[in-house]
Amino acid sequence: MRIAVISDVHANLVALEAVLAHAGEVDAFWNIGDCVGYGPQPAECVSRLREAGAAWVAGNHERAATGAISTDEFNPSAAAAALWTRGRLSGEEKAFLDELPETETRGDFTLVHGTLRWPIWEYLDDYDTARAHLALLKTRYSFVGHTHVPALVTERLDAPEGCEMRRLRDGETVDLGSERLVLNPGSVGQPRDGDKRAAYGILDTDAATFTLRRVEYDIAATQRLMVDAGLPEWLIERLEIGR
Repeated sequence: MRIAVISDVHANLVALEAVLAHAGEVDAFWNIGDCVGYGPQPAECVSRLREAGAAWVAGNHERAATGAISTDEFNPSAAAAALWTRGRLSGEEKAFLDELPETETRGDFTLVHGTLRWPIWEYLDDYDTARAHLALLKTRYSFVGHTHVPALVTERLDAPEGCEMRRLRDGETVDLGSERLVLNPGSVGQPRDGDKRAAYGILDTDAATFTLRRVEYDIAATQRLMVDAGLPEWLIERLEIGR
């Protein structure tokens, strides 16, 4: 099977469509959360991924967009965007998002937005968190999102930290072997690794590989929609610097 793995679309339909076009024909889509929030087209992105039949786990922004969690822990820009988003989703769309699981298992893969210790909130970006996640992982591999940074964690019990962590580069292919791995496909709609291009990955279960991809999209088009919507200026500016 050839599976497109995406995360953190953040209501950026222009970036999402660019990624879907770039991925081409695939057998499935896996969405690792935060389809909404920050961006200008939340309902359109929800509709597009539902249409694609994506497997989907909830992130903190799905929960905030429906009112299932408060925005007290969000920074001011994120909170403002979450409240704006809440007013742009229908009752049926909110009900759909509320029903999303926070973890899901697909064969040898566990999908979770943050970590297995704290599924919608915790950032897997240090060794302590990686070890805690691996300790709870019951499958060989896992996909996470939330950090907006493409990354790979490899469990190595003989390593000083018990695992190794590094970022993934555009076009890099990871072989899925006997070692347990945690993979982050980065962000479709709001990258934060200094590369403003949309990020996603292709999982090839027959070849046992995962390949990271970066895609150019019309950032200015999304920014114009955000300006028209009155979304916070910092959320608009950061798209063009990938931070």
